Amino acid sequence: MIALVENGVGSKEPTPVQMLQKTVSASRLNCWLQCRLKFFFRYVLKITKPKTAALHYGSVVHLVLQQWNMARWRKQPFEITRLKQVFDKGWLDQGSVINWDGEEPDQKTSAWAVLEKYFTDTPIKPNELPEAVEVPVEADLSIHGLPTLIGVLDLVRAGGKIVDFKSTGKTPDNDMALHQNGLQLDCYSVLYRESTGKRETGRELHHLVKTKVPKVVITEAGPMMEYQRNRLFRVMESYVEGLEREDFVPAVGMQCVGCEFRHECQKWS
Repeated sequence: MIALVENGVGSKEPTPVQMLQKTVSASRLNCWLQCRLKFFFRYVLKITKPKTAALHYGSVVHLVLQQWNMARWRKQPFEITRLKQVFDKGWLDQGSVINWDGEEPDQKTSAWAVLEKYFTDTPIKPNELPEAVEVPVEADLSIHGLPTLIGVLDLVRAGGKIVDFKSTGKTPDNDMALHQNGLQLDCYSVLYRESTGKRETGRELHHLVKTKVPKVVITEAGPMMEYQRNRLFRVMESYVEGLEREDFVPAVGMQCVGCEFRHECQKWS
């Protein structure tokens, strides 16, 4: 355990590790499971990296979907021209220099095309009012000896159906999609139940597939089962215990190909 550090005025400031022990999120847990050294670089040292083309693509798609959901929540009519304006403005707001490798025009065209496909093929009817849109929520899990779970629900459809949006470059396999995103969906279920006192009616992954011919793939899951909740809590226990031990070791594998901290990792000892 890292000791508290004096801030020079007699009080004691918590270290980054101690701050991380207070709360946990689905993204932190997923990073922890992928590679604990990557977690260390991202969340403890807080090393920042330039924004990637894929990240910008996904964030702009998510921004437009958020505005579409908010318009329905406010009972506003569907206006494709308004959403196109949101898209164009969001695309320009890149924040930093992105290495597009000459593909920015094609990527922008692809992003809008997959959004248009989603608006055409979405299972959500225009008059279906959302239960929640982009809501930050938390769940106090101290009774289980765990940190507070925090997160943001992209969309909760009418009747308590949780939706998470994904942009992807290839058509997902439903079983693998549920396996890879199961922890995130279970976190959302815990957050929903804690904030509403109700059990969700189901969970959905809405994949916007940015292939040459855009596609929309909906992967459905039922409500979280008890074994899934127990599995999630066991992962959280591992997270808490690993932080306590400062167990920041690398997990070398295929995932290293796209890791932004590969060079830092190679110098680690």
